Amino acid sequence: MSTIVPDPAVTAAVAQAHREEWAFVLAATVRLVRDIDLAEECVQDAYAQALTTWPRDGIPRRPGAWLTTAARHRGLDALRRGATQRAKLPLLIDPEPEPTARDEVPDDRLRLIFTCCHPALSVEARVALTLRLLCGLTTVEVARAFLVSESTMAARITRAKKKIAAARIPYRVPPLAELPDRLDAVLAVVHLLFTTGHTAPTGEALIRRDLVERAMDLARMLHTLLPRDSNVTGLLALILLTDARRDARTAPDGSLLLLADQDRADWDHSAIAEGTALVREALHHRPPGRYALMAAIAAVHDEAPTWSQTDWAEIAGLYDLLVQVWPSPIVALNRAVAVGEAHGPGRGLTELDALAGEPTLATYHYLAAARADFLRRLGRTDEARLAYQEALLLAGNAVEREFLAGRLDQLG
Repeated sequence: MSTIVPDPAVTAAVAQAHREEWAFVLAATVRLVRDIDLAEECVQDAYAQALTTWPRDGIPRRPGAWLTTAARHRGLDALRRGATQRAKLPLLIDPEPEPTARDEVPDDRLRLIFTCCHPALSVEARVALTLRLLCGLTTVEVARAFLVSESTMAARITRAKKKIAAARIPYRVPPLAELPDRLDAVLAVVHLLFTTGHTAPTGEALIRRDLVERAMDLARMLHTLLPRDSNVTGLLALILLTDARRDARTAPDGSLLLLADQDRADWDHSAIAEGTALVREALHHRPPGRYALMAAIAAVHDEAPTWSQTDWAEIAGLYDLLVQVWPSPIVALNRAVAVGEAHGPGRGLTELDALAGEPTLATYHYLAAARADFLRRLGRTDEARLAYQEALLLAGNAVEREFLAGRLDQLG
C-alpha cells in the first residue's frame, strides 16, 4: 500500500488560505445553509478536499473562491439529502433587510462578526465564537488561548450557539440605529483579544503572538468593511502602534524591558507610520472615541525620540479626556501614572492612593507595581519593598514576575 506524500506547496497554500480566507468561506456558507454547525462541517470538508485535489489539478488562482464553491456545494448536497430540517435551523429565519444607507456593507463576514458578538451573549461566549468562527481556531486552540480545558470551552461554544438559536439572533448587519451599540461589543472583543495577547495574564511567555495576530487580522477586516467608522479606525491604529514595540519588549535573555529601557530602533516604524496616519483620521471625529484617544496616547509614546523626551503632559491631558469618555478604573490608574511622570512621583503616588479603595484594582498587580516604582523614586525604600512584594504575589506572568523580583532585589 503506497503512502501519499504531502505536497509542501499545496500544504502551504492551504495553510495560507486557512489564515486569510476562513472567515469569508465560512460566512458565505452559513448564509447559504443557515446553520453554523453544518457550515463549519462543510468548510472543514472543503479544506480537506483541497489537500487531495490541488496536488492533482494545481493550486487555483483564487483559493478562497474555490474553497467557497466547494463548501457551498457540500452544503447544498446536505440540504438536498434532508440532513437539516427547517425546525433545526438556528439562524436567519428573519429575512435579510435591504440596506438602509449606501454606506452599509453587505458583507457575509461582517454579518458573522455581529452574530458572534451579539449583546445577548456573554463576553466569554463572544470571544470564544469569534476565535472559533472568525479566526478558524479549533476548540483545543481556543481553550488553550484562555487556559481552560477543552471540555469547558466546547461547552461554552455549544451554549453560545444554542443561545443564538433560542434568541433567534438574526444573521445580519444591524440597522443604522442599532449599529453603534452593537459595533461597540465587536470592538470590545477584538480589543480584549489583543490585550490578552499583548501581555499574557499567566504563563511563561510575555506575549501571546497568536492572539495578537488574530486581533490584528480582525481589526484589519473590520477596517476594510467599515473604513469610515472612527472607532474601528481608532482600534486598528491602537493595535498597530502598541504592537509596533513587540520585538523590543524583552531583552535577548527574555527579561522584560520597560519603555524607558527599550531600543527604539527595534520598533516597527512602518507600523508606527501606518498607525499614526490612522490616528489622525480617527481624531477628525468629534468628540473622539476611546480607541482613538488610546491610539493617540500610543502615538505620543511612539513618536518620542527617547524616553526622556516623551511629552508626558500631553499624555496626561489625553488621559483626562479618556477618563471622561471611558470612566474605567484601569484608565484612572494609567492616568495616575502619566500624571506622576509629568508632575513628579509624589503627585503620581497621591493619584494612585486615591484609587486604593477601587474593588476592580484590589488584585490588579499593576497598581502595586506603579506604587512601588513611585515609592522607590521617592526614596521610601521600606514602603517600596512592601509594594513590590504585593505586586509579585498578584502577578501571574512569569516574565513580569521575574522583572518585579529583580526590582525587589535591587532594593536590598
